[in-house]
Amino acid sequence: MKKSFLVLCVISAGALVACSSPNADWQKANQQNSVAAYQQFIQQHPNDARVEQARNRINALKDEQAWATAQSANTLDGYQQYLQQEPNGMHAADAQDKVTGLQQDAAWQTAQSTNTAAGYQDFLTKYPNAPTADQAREALKKLTGYQVRLASVRSKTAADKLAQHLKDKFGSDLQDVVVVPPSGKSKSSEIRSAPMTESDAKAACAKLKKAHQHCEVVKSVS
Repeated sequence: MKKSFLVLCVISAGALVACSSPNADWQKANQQNSVAAYQQFIQQHPNDARVEQARNRINALKDEQAWATAQSANTLDGYQQYLQQEPNGMHAADAQDKVTGLQQDAAWQTAQSTNTAAGYQDFLTKYPNAPTADQAREALKKLTGYQVRLASVRSKTAADKLAQHLKDKFGSDLQDVVVVPPSGKSKSSEIRSAPMTESDAKAACAKLKKAHQHCEVVKSVS
């Protein structure tokens, strides 16, 4: 009786093994289409010809899971994390585009909040082709649309010498002193301050006039 029972158990176990064939297990893994299912197939049949295919499907599933997580978060950190996990993933290019876009949006918000010439210039240097680049240029133009004109000199050598003198004397008020070459029919070089706002230009010119330095506020040279 005992021997019959043992024989029956052995036969049953053999039947189960037979049922658990590579083809059946591969079909089961495909139906479940999960990382766990393909990992189980590899564990059960490590020498099967489809092991490499199973590994590829595991990688693809992990890539899709990581991308879904990144999209769900829709944050700079989320997309950067995806790129760290899947640098060669199917969605790496899209993730990089998202990273660039979000960084660009953050830089634009910073430029707008500070609302300074330096801020807008920094934004344009980093993102010259951004959708908001034209807005940045317009904002920059408003902030740097004026200069203080100090003198007009025919000789380039004399203009450079006078510009250096005025820069040494009034550089902190004028931010900088530059020589603007002749344009149009004019044969004289102009000595001007750095571009600045209208209010800053007026304040600087008023201070220079108190020091008996001729000046006038003019529009910046384009």
